Amino acid sequence: MHADGIAKLRSLLEAYAERKAKTQQVATAPHAEGERRRRAGGDILRSVVRPVLEQVSVELKTAGHDAATRDHTDRDDAYPSVALSFTPRAANTPGALSSAIIFRYDPRRGIVVQRDVKPSPRRGKVVTTSGDRSGTMGIDVVTAAWVVTKTLDFIDAVLKAN
Repeated sequence: MHADGIAKLRSLLEAYAERKAKTQQVATAPHAEGERRRRAGGDILRSVVRPVLEQVSVELKTAGHDAATRDHTDRDDAYPSVALSFTPRAANTPGALSSAIIFRYDPRRGIVVQRDVKPSPRRGKVVTTSGDRSGTMGIDVVTAAWVVTKTLDFIDAVLKAN
């Protein structure tokens, strides 16, 4: 390559590097704000929602049901979430399926509650895998009382379906 060609290549590469540096500086501020909000949502899920779900899980297990909580608040590759899985166990519901309530952070809505209530196939109902969104709350106003209300509504729906 000639000296003129090398000089032109270097000029193009320098212009590209400058353009990318400016773009990264502009994009970093909104990204940092989004990351701060995601972490705040994870903190609320960890400090307010998870203790309520763990207490409910212990009570369900004490009553002879299957229950478990899942905590995905520390993952960097997904929005934070906390979930309670519940399978009623009683003499009249031996084939009950596991239902779940999931509290997750959504950057546009705050904390979203999604539940998936699955009735026992022995009841003759069609089992669907779709869930419904039963509530949304801004991360600044999430309270344990709100979590309790949503969780008790979920448990009531599962017990009625089974």
